[in-house]
Order: sequence, then structure tokens, then C-alpha cells
Amino acid sequence: MTGAPERAATLELAFGALDDPDNPLGAAALLAADAAGEMLPEAERVLDDFGLNAEFVPADVGGRLERMDHLGRLLRPVFRRDASLGFGYGLNCFFAAAPVWTAGDEKQRRHAARLLLTGRRIAVARHEVAHGNDFVRDEFTARTVPGGLVLDGSKSAIANASRATGLVVFARTGTAARGRSHSVLLLDRDELPADRVTDLARRTTTGMRSAEFGGLAITDCPVPADAVLGEIGDGYELSLRSSLLIRGLIPSIVLAGADTALRTVVRFAVRPRADGRSSLDVRHVRDVLTGGFLDLLVIDCLALVATRALHLLPGQMSAYAAAAAYLAPKLVAESMDEMSSVLGEETFAQDGAYGMFQKQRRDLPVTSLGHAGSAGRQVSILPQLPYFARHAWFADPEPPPSLFRHDEAIPPLDLSQLVLLGDGDPLAATLVASTDLLEAARPPCDDGGPVLRFLVRVLTGELAELKKAFEDVAEGDREALSSPRSFGLADRYTLVLAAAACLGVWREERRAPTGPASAFLATPAWITAALYRLVERLGLPLPDRPEGQERLVLDEVVARLHNRRSYDLYASRLA
Repeated sequence: MTGAPERAATLELAFGALDDPDNPLGAAALLAADAAGEMLPEAERVLDDFGLNAEFVPADVGGRLERMDHLGRLLRPVFRRDASLGFGYGLNCFFAAAPVWTAGDEKQRRHAARLLLTGRRIAVARHEVAHGNDFVRDEFTARTVPGGLVLDGSKSAIANASRATGLVVFARTGTAARGRSHSVLLLDRDELPADRVTDLARRTTTGMRSAEFGGLAITDCPVPADAVLGEIGDGYELSLRSSLLIRGLIPSIVLAGADTALRTVVRFAVRPRADGRSSLDVRHVRDVLTGGFLDLLVIDCLALVATRALHLLPGQMSAYAAAAAYLAPKLVAESMDEMSSVLGEETFAQDGAYGMFQKQRRDLPVTSLGHAGSAGRQVSILPQLPYFARHAWFADPEPPPSLFRHDEAIPPLDLSQLVLLGDGDPLAATLVASTDLLEAARPPCDDGGPVLRFLVRVLTGELAELKKAFEDVAEGDREALSSPRSFGLADRYTLVLAAAACLGVWREERRAPTGPASAFLATPAWITAALYRLVERLGLPLPDRPEGQERLVLDEVVARLHNRRSYDLYASRLA
């Protein structure tokens, strides 16, 4: 099959134009299916014919998954249309299979691959965590018996519970301390005694209404010893290691939905009114559209870094994946709130030309795995920051330029190299180095002028403040790291990382333009306006507003609507 960018384009064309009222896979059909709480059969057939599940299977066991940045890009044509379809049909299968790819032996990996490559699904029943995403507290337990284990218990909220052949089950296997209380099992439902497994009632959700969230009850069910992934007691660590794969994809899927939301609002804003004017004549409207697009570019820079770092910086990427997965849904939620002020009463439209905005807004909290996911991502960042403050910030070298070049080859994914706590922060070094480069630029206007230099200098100062704050925290001081102040500082750190990611992309686009959006991405306009927005979020001192730069960004927003190009780093052609 062709390369991943070409496959993404093929999938986009297979769905057809989202805004075509006569398209059986267009917005009208998707909104009707969403209202009915049903998956659109014609859309699932498109994914069947495309073989989407093969994208979730590593190449060494017969699939097409070679690069995580490519997987994020391939998901966008689906999630631009319907998060229920993207998650319910396939992405949940990747989330479920991630522990298998991470810790499974050859037999287990090939079995999971065979299920997905033959069009079947894998579901995951995760263990209970405080403030988790479960509708109620329930879990599975497994006790060891001669020849294997006996599984017992229930979960009431499992995506694709009744549609899945494969099951990845996190089960309590003991009361051991230090996270050794759970284990992970890979099961094939066809091989389990039918009378020991019962489907529970489907749960309704406010968002992703077409996706099935049902449950399973398993009663005294014997399972073989070779169903265990890794070793008994590995469940907690395996959950964390699997999250390193999953988190880097979160920005792409929330960005795709926000792309459609923004496009809906831009279409509303440019429509001519009876007096010959448009909503674009209003300053607030222009600011919202510009800000929404800038947020998507920021998110995509983080998505690029988080996924490529899996290949290039396996020892440092854990903080980047968590930061990307934390910040992307937060920025999109804030941006959608701003957009709703432009749409006015059309914000609540359930169908018609603007109905997709409400759908994407409803789907976002479920797509991004909810509030508990945000807290969990911050928790995984915080323990690393005291180490970075003492040993990495203002000391680490920059990452390789290929981290920011989406079309450049990267090493194969080696899951054995991934670590939960990073030993450095080279992305932050990009911010520091950019400050030095901009200060030394001659003439300064070639690199964005005094406004850009000021913004980068302020952001570098913020990194210095973070360094001071976390140098005072002893490594492993759980009380200090769990304080509201520390959580607030972690939030600020993610914004600084986002700025560094944007600067890295901008610098590489200036050196070696790489795609349809390069002429725009190589200019100082978007990076100046994006950093201004990030500095504003941080509440730091601001220079004069870069209105000329923002006007150029708004021109790009309107041009991409008319030219049918995506609102991301790629400016991909839409159907």
C-alpha cells in the first residue's frame, strides 16, 4: 500500500465532502446517526474497505504501523467527521492492544494482530483508579489455580464490550504494595466458556453517542496461564507504559474534531448578510477565528513532537506525551467556548449547516478521555520536574532537528526503550537556543522583529522561574508535588513546552520547507501570534499586540476554508 500521507488522502476522499448534503457519508447522515445513537453502516464499510485496523498493528506482525506521527495523521479524516466512528471502530482497539504491543510475547502479539487484521475488535477493561472514567466502581479479580487463573467480576463501562472478540483485562491478582496488585490478561472471547461471560446493558453518553459503552460480567471463568501479559503484578506499570503510546495520539484526535468546529464557525462568519457586510467586520469575531487556528497549530506542534519523540527520544519523551495529551483538550475546550460566542444561537443547532459544531463540542470530553485523564497526565509530569530543574533546564543540548520535520525518516519504534521518567528535557533547550539565535539575528526583522524576540525572552524567563521553583522541591517529595501550587506550575510548564515545540517547527520550516503549508509556516506571522497567545495565557508581560501578524493568520484561516485545506501543520486537501 502507499505511504501514510497518501493513505490519509485516500481515506479523506473515500468519505467525500462533509458539507455535501447529498453525500451519504456527509454531515447530515452523521448527525442523524448520532441522534439515533447508532454507527453509520456506510461509514464503517469505508473503514472496512480501507483496512483501518491494519494501521493499529505493528509492521513486524503484519500491519502497517511503522510511525506514530503517521498514525496520528491517518486518524484525522475519521475524527474530523465522527469521534464515535474513529474511537468505536478502531482507535479503541489500538488503546486495547497497546499493552500487547508493549509487553506481549510473540504468540500474544501475533494473536492480537490476527484478530485486528481479520476485521475483529479488541476491547479493554481497565482497573479502577480514584476519580476514574468508570460510571461506577467495579473491577475484575483473578486468582491463581493449578494450570492457570480464574477470572471473576464485572465492568459496566467498556467501549465495544459486546462487539469485541479480543479482551484485554486489568484484573486484581493480589494486595501487594507498590503497584503490584494488578495483572493484565489477553483473552479471546471465542475461547471462553459462553456461560461464564454475560453482556451488560449499554450505557448512554452525552458525547460520542453512537459509540457503544456496554459492560461485561464474568463469573468463575477459567483462563490459561499464558493469557498473562508480562508477569503477574505488572498491571500498573504496564498501564503507565502503554499510556506513552496512547497519549501522543490524543492531540491529533481532538485537533481533528476542532478542525471541523472551526471550519463550521468560519463558514458562518464569512457568509454575506443582507447589508453586504459579514461577521468578519467585528473585531471579536476576527480574534476568535485567529485564536482558534493558532491553538490548532500549537496543538499540532505538540502532536508532532510527542509522536516523533517516541522514535527519536525514547528516554525523554514521557513528559512530552503527557504534556501534549493534557494541553490539547484544554486548549480546544477554551477555543470552542470562544467560538460559541460567534455562532450565537446556532451553537445549539442539532442539524443543518452548523450542527457539527455542537456534535464536536459534545464529543470532546469523551474523545480526550475526560477530566481524570487530565489530572493523571499532570501527575505523570510532576515527578520529573525537580530533576529537570536541577540537571536539564539551561544545561541540556537541543534535540535533533528531525524531531520537528514531519517528512523526515525516523528510527523504527522500539518499545523496549521507552521509560516512564525522563532523564532530560531537550525540548526546553529549543526555547533557550531560540532566544540566543533571535538575539543574535542580523538584521532582526529577518527573524520576526522585536515582538518575537521579546516574547521568546519572556518565555525563557518563565522557564528560569520554573527552575527556581522546582529546585526547592526534593525529588520524591509527594506532599510538595501534590500541592495545588505544583499542579499550577505543571500547567505553566506545558505552555512553555508548547512554545518550544512551535519554535522548533518554525525554525525547521524556515530552513527546509516541507509541504503545502510551508510558505505560511516559514513566516514570522504565525509563530509571533501563537507565542503572544501562549504568553497571554501565562499572564506574563506582553508587548504591543502583533496586529499585522494576526491579520496574516486570519487571511490564512479564510483561504484554507475556500481552498478546502485542513487547519493543521499539513494543510491537507479536504474532500
